[in-house]
Amino acid sequence: MFELTGKSALVTGAGSGIGASVARAYARAGAAVLVTDVDGDAAAAVAAEITAAGGTAKSAALDVRDGAAAVVAAEQAAALTGGTLNILVNNAGAIAPAMFPNLEEDAFRRIIDIHLVGSYVCSKAVLPYLPEDGSGRIINVTSAAGLQGTIGQANYGAAKAGIIGLTKSLARELAKKQVTVNAIAPLAATAMTQNIRSNEKLAAKTLARIPLGRWAEPDEISSSFVFFASDGAAYITGQVLPVDGGTVI
Repeated sequence: MFELTGKSALVTGAGSGIGASVARAYARAGAAVLVTDVDGDAAAAVAAEITAAGGTAKSAALDVRDGAAAVVAAEQAAALTGGTLNILVNNAGAIAPAMFPNLEEDAFRRIIDIHLVGSYVCSKAVLPYLPEDGSGRIINVTSAAGLQGTIGQANYGAAKAGIIGLTKSLARELAKKQVTVNAIAPLAATAMTQNIRSNEKLAAKTLARIPLGRWAEPDEISSSFVFFASDGAAYITGQVLPVDGGTVI
């Protein structure tokens, strides 16, 4: 039920962190994976690692804000399994922390563009390749910041809240095609959370809000992505799954 054999996946922001872990997990589950990242070398390294372990993967440099490049990536991912793309994971992200009075407009727009507009661009690019047999999946990455807000990252919180709205709207629209659209809100020890984890005061405050009292490793997060991509989640759509140690209880 949770195998992905014979399916293809496109994972954005997969050169490191959660995206890389998801790409590896999909390959272990049997999927052919196109590993994409704005850093093409990083994406290539992850794809090479997957191939060396016996999986099927290729890589491509992809700025998710570039519609033409997203279309090419969708074509490449679909070609891995003969023309059908089963799974898109919109994971690419960035941060630009600043308290609101100091948050410049270009930093606000940049984070919105990467997270929210990027998810729109890539979702639209894969539409022609998603099957209507119940195996089509779009999995977006949101955050507790999108559910609860966050201090010092109004741009990030707004982008992640927008992704939740996009997820629910697409889930309604694409249900007629039997394509499910869900979101995962993870909390893990990655490069994007390094600034928090390396600051003793911020790290202590964050851990105090996590009932399990620790950060997850990316590999602890990726299993939820395998579930949403699998046949076991065929009747789940429009949902947001926090994988955050209980942070948003």
